Amino acid sequence: MPGTRITDQQVKKYMTHRKRNSQVVAAAKAGISERSARRIDKQQQDKKPAQRQWRTREDPLESIWDSIVVPKLQADAEITAVGIFDYLCEHHTDKFKPSSRRTLERRIRKWRSLHGASKDVVFIQTHDYGVLGIADFTHVKSPVTIAGERLKHMLFHYRMPASGWAYAQVIYGGESFAAFSDGLQNAFRAAGGVPQEIRTDSLSAAYRNHSDADDLTERFNELVKHYGFRPSRNNRGVAHENGAIEGPHGHAKSQVEQALKIRGSHDFKSREAYETFVDHVIARRNRRINDKFVLEQRQLQALPRTMSVNYTEHYVTVSRTSTIALKRVTYSVPSRLVGSRLLVRLYDSRLELFYGTDFVLELERVYAAKGARARSVNYQHLIDALAKKPRAFRNSQLRDDLLPDDNYKAIWKYVDEALPADKASYYMVKVLHLAKQSGCERQLGRYIVASITQRQLPAIRECEERFLVIEPRTPNLTVKQHSLSSYSSMIPGGLNG
Repeated sequence: MPGTRITDQQVKKYMTHRKRNSQVVAAAKAGISERSARRIDKQQQDKKPAQRQWRTREDPLESIWDSIVVPKLQADAEITAVGIFDYLCEHHTDKFKPSSRRTLERRIRKWRSLHGASKDVVFIQTHDYGVLGIADFTHVKSPVTIAGERLKHMLFHYRMPASGWAYAQVIYGGESFAAFSDGLQNAFRAAGGVPQEIRTDSLSAAYRNHSDADDLTERFNELVKHYGFRPSRNNRGVAHENGAIEGPHGHAKSQVEQALKIRGSHDFKSREAYETFVDHVIARRNRRINDKFVLEQRQLQALPRTMSVNYTEHYVTVSRTSTIALKRVTYSVPSRLVGSRLLVRLYDSRLELFYGTDFVLELERVYAAKGARARSVNYQHLIDALAKKPRAFRNSQLRDDLLPDDNYKAIWKYVDEALPADKASYYMVKVLHLAKQSGCERQLGRYIVASITQRQLPAIRECEERFLVIEPRTPNLTVKQHSLSSYSSMIPGGLNG
């Protein structure tokens, strides 16, 4: 077409067809005229116009670039384009217009590519099967709740980069040795073996960070010897050296968050339900790389027969209030233990109590906020003693903690306003005692609250008849069958008398 420039593609196409066809046919197939074809054959085709060397508009940065911007860039490699833009808008309004922001950002980006400092480079690593496992903690920002209460937690994340197999465990406290040891050992058990090397960042639970030497803590050193792996760590303060797990941190948390969105709720009935949910998400990821994991599993070291210690031990004495205090948290225990000295094995998520060598009780661990104290009180531990003196309920320091849920709090609020002080305390203690005896805590609470909404407070006797099932005791009777001769002796003269 006249006035239309011939493209390089058309020239190349013409030259290809020209090898086997006439000039006319090749020109037709390339979509050019015969005259253009003759010029190409004679190597007289037009050359590309040279790129222009002049500007089409005035440079908006000419007055500030060399004198102001470049010295700032040379003085500080960390200064951002936004920082320079704000500085120019504040102090050089006579030379710089805010509308030139994008031009400034492009010019800074180009200058740094040509004259800037060297940047960090990521060196992709080659990992052999069974050699390396990486462990780290990561914070979870998803607003997960347990029965409506916000769950503060984090994840212990373990990964073998050669296959990509991962393990995650919900952690309720901080980056303690108990959490680290428990998570790592559970990861070994789930993987079915131990790699040759375990890498972490500079966890204070594993390393004494007073020097650059790999000075292990005593408990971590015992863990290393028990499982037979080689410990290593990245440089302090350099998180990206653990890139094989820092990136997967984000992927795992993102998948958990997306699974929560698909589930339609961030609320769970219990901690165990949330832990199971996280396990399912990680298991789904692991199924995708199962073929590689099978290869890596063959190269892992065998597991020892027993687990290493993943708890700390503490001795406590049960006070006269039937409570123990540990790590700024007060826990209630059954009143029969008052005055006893107990051994507490403190795990990340639970406490195990022993009287001598006998296991007594397991409690869910509670964490106090920084600089504060917390309480974990179970009314079932104290209600038998409180039933003997119900008036003590009203002014007890543990009163609000003794109420197991919102229904019972609503019941106490109502009876406290509707009944005299002593009767209100008596009623509340009787309800709690009945809740323990019947094993119908939730049903009983809902029943009384439903009655209260209708302005009818059910009597204790009525609640007992409805929820307290008393199994009838069948008397154990022994029937002796007498002989006929004994009956004969009771008749005067015998049978013929």
